[in-house]
Amino acid sequence: MKKIGDSEKMTDYLIRGTAANDFIRAFAVTSRGVAEEARSRHNLSPVAAAALGRTMSAALMMGADMKNDSDVLTLQFVCDGPIGGITVTSNSRGEVKGFVENPGVMLPPNAFGKLDVGGAVGNGILHVMKDIGLKEPYAGEVSIQNGEIAQDLTYYFAVSEQVPSVVALGVLMDRESARVREAGGYIIQLMPDCPEEIIQKLESVCVSAPSVTTMLREGGTPESILTDLLGPMGFRVREQMPVAFHCDCSRERVAKALVAMGPGQLRELIGEKKPVTLNCHFCNTDYTFDTDMLKLILAKAKEKIPSKQ
Repeated sequence: MKKIGDSEKMTDYLIRGTAANDFIRAFAVTSRGVAEEARSRHNLSPVAAAALGRTMSAALMMGADMKNDSDVLTLQFVCDGPIGGITVTSNSRGEVKGFVENPGVMLPPNAFGKLDVGGAVGNGILHVMKDIGLKEPYAGEVSIQNGEIAQDLTYYFAVSEQVPSVVALGVLMDRESARVREAGGYIIQLMPDCPEEIIQKLESVCVSAPSVTTMLREGGTPESILTDLLGPMGFRVREQMPVAFHCDCSRERVAKALVAMGPGQLRELIGEKKPVTLNCHFCNTDYTFDTDMLKLILAKAKEKIPSKQ
């Protein structure tokens, strides 16, 4: 993560800071470009774009809290709503990717006239996995509370990590173009032994705070949002970093997956004499292999079979 002043002007970026003599730590992100890239790549409906955009904003902030470049965070909503499920991964470098099972889900507005993300998600389990280089990845799970993403993650932090947190996320869609107009969010967390008076101040501020989309629509930045919320408690920006939608899939990686199928299945594919197309769920990129390419992959698969002595 870059120190303040080390980077050029950024469009999508996040910040990390502290307040109340370090009894409070906070993250905030603006991610319109990330959410719009996901909407465009997956041809998402407005409610699907809002659900995925919120989840990606949260994953970016949670990923920024990991230490190593190789660490990977995964958020997965396994749910019974019409969206079918949400899967997002991020890392400590500000990179995120994700998809929903049913990108074209359509629902009427909720009782508040907003996109019904909660109705799209429904009930189920939120899984949080952190691969930080240990023998087994950390895995936590909680029941989905209302499907609105932010409240579910607030519940996760309280129950699974025992960290009192305020999570606010938002995606504003343009009604005419159906594109993402604004996206972002913040996470505010209380550190151990936080004085009761600080807790009460934070509760009072957060109850009266405008929605994330309102603040972003009015020109809010990650810095100004957290300053408005935590300024009276001595908020200081510590770090900032650019964020982006990024998938590390490639033709070479997909070819390795074909090699792993083994010679038998590859011969069957070659026998059909048709190109084979594989799709990356995270970025919706298609990789097509013609018969000649499959024959080369078959040769590599044979090389991996140990010879009999």
